[in-house]
Amino acid sequence: MSTLTPSKQPRRDAAENRIAILESARLLLNRDPEASLEAIAAGAGLSRRSIYGHFATRDELIGEIQTLGGQRVTAALAHIDHSDTRVAIALIGARLWSEVENVRVMAQLAVRGPQRQTFADALRPVREKLLSIVDRGIAARELRTDVAAETLASLIEGAALSVLDEAIRADLSNREGHRLVMLATLGTVGLSWHESNAVIKRHAELQFVEAPTGSGEREISSAEQPMSPAENPIGSEETT
Repeated sequence: MSTLTPSKQPRRDAAENRIAILESARLLLNRDPEASLEAIAAGAGLSRRSIYGHFATRDELIGEIQTLGGQRVTAALAHIDHSDTRVAIALIGARLWSEVENVRVMAQLAVRGPQRQTFADALRPVREKLLSIVDRGIAARELRTDVAAETLASLIEGAALSVLDEAIRADLSNREGHRLVMLATLGTVGLSWHESNAVIKRHAELQFVEAPTGSGEREISSAEQPMSPAENPIGSEETT
């Protein structure tokens, strides 16, 4: 009579291991940018040696995380626009914040760290989109006209990044970061704080929305909700 041999647990395939490594690295590096490969491997349930089967160096691993993060942000912003360029810029700021608020340290490392060019390359479509909106806004005299479009777009980006820096320094809430990134970007394009607050108050899509109590989900902003065709001149597709 034959005896049954206990079956071994199936090994995770290479794709699953790679995903586990990237997720472990994203979480640990957000808490500690100096997290070791040993800690990242342990968080993925793997050995340090296993990481080298996917990434030759720690820098290569971080570069992959930043590239994927940039692609995610670009996809999230792809369909965001508005006929009023002031609202469009506030929407971009709010959605950008919603994408990075729970990985603030990693986001700061991506835009200010030694591999910032990798992240910048992934965000090129976002920069091109922002510049197009700024050009349109200057032509419509909705935005300040005393600064060149390229310079103003760069200043808007800098204003959004300054909110990220302050969010890390002061541990800002999700709600406060959402509000400040819109105020900072609208102030940069020439609106007073009274005018900026009026724009935010007037448009429902710029409002911050609390997640249902006890849902276990993070707070979300209206910028993350799909816009109707009337609100989104470039199409009726939902934001990613």
